[in-house]
Amino acid sequence: MKFKKRTAVLLLAIGVGVGWLTLATTQTVLHKTSDTEFCISCHSMQKPLAEYQGTIHFQNKHGVRAECADCHIPTGKVDYLITKIRASKDIYHEFITGKIDSDEKFEQHRGEMAQTVWDQMKETDSSACRSCHEFTAMSILEQRPAAQKMHTQAMSDGSTCIDCHKGIAHLLPDTTDKAQAGADELSKAAASSSPSATELYSIATQPFFMTKDDEYNQGNLMPSTKVDVISREGNRVQATISGWQQDGVDSVIYAAKGKRIISALLSDDSKKALKENGTETDPATGLVWHKVSLDVWADNQSFVDNEAPLWAYSSNLMNSNCTGSALDHYNANQWIGVIKAMETRTSLTKEQSRMLTQYVQKHASDMAGSEK
Repeated sequence: MKFKKRTAVLLLAIGVGVGWLTLATTQTVLHKTSDTEFCISCHSMQKPLAEYQGTIHFQNKHGVRAECADCHIPTGKVDYLITKIRASKDIYHEFITGKIDSDEKFEQHRGEMAQTVWDQMKETDSSACRSCHEFTAMSILEQRPAAQKMHTQAMSDGSTCIDCHKGIAHLLPDTTDKAQAGADELSKAAASSSPSATELYSIATQPFFMTKDDEYNQGNLMPSTKVDVISREGNRVQATISGWQQDGVDSVIYAAKGKRIISALLSDDSKKALKENGTETDPATGLVWHKVSLDVWADNQSFVDNEAPLWAYSSNLMNSNCTGSALDHYNANQWIGVIKAMETRTSLTKEQSRMLTQYVQKHASDMAGSEK
């Protein structure tokens, strides 16, 4: 009996020892494979390393550096382990397939790699970001006005960091080719629009004229502006722009009363041709708004006969460049600041930004039942 007990105790002790040794070894391996030195040891990581070294997360006046793991490995125990298991595929691609072993290959896959990271951060409520940046630790009043507005909104609706903060440590994927393909599809849709359509939608910022033969630009239609067809002649269409003007702001036609959704910008001459069809006072703000219309001529090939191609193109721009926020996350006027804040971190052109602004504004939280 004594021999059996001693054997059992010995086996138990060996088991505990092996367990502790395994645990210690596992912890050491997990820790060592999480430090920046290990992360950048792969040749393919030299490009993202150089990008990171040029940002405030690497060097700043506070002397606080965010290492690779601080951003890429979530703090929750389960999420931490899941992330480490997922990372094993990087070893396979680095040493077996050579998936991103050249600059050309890296750029080819940058979009999908970035989206994978963004999705993972979304799943973990940006816990890696929150290990350093937490709403409760922020002095909101000391932030810039745009940041104050965005963070206050995020605190109230539960947004997560990666919804807005992309491209802060690495370059964003170049979406130029994808955006051009979308623009080409819009042009094709315009070319195939029905010649008998009574409603048209502008596919881009474009000039309008006061007569069918006029070559002098009398103003600009904004992307997605709806017009009602009056007549067609040659390559031009005569149509009516309808909308709203704020009292005292006579150079802009807005798509909806009280909403800064620009439909058209007017010249001095086109202002004179404007028709006023009624006046209303906004009870919430006390501002006076005039319902207006304007008959203009424009190039026929710059319109589509339904909104679907416009919103498909805009949705792709949104997914490729910007926030993961739902369209009804902000009201129409709030979206203006959101898009402007994102512009500097994207490859959006001014024209693409205008189209995207129209898209999010016309699908905003306060546009239900309004013209979209």
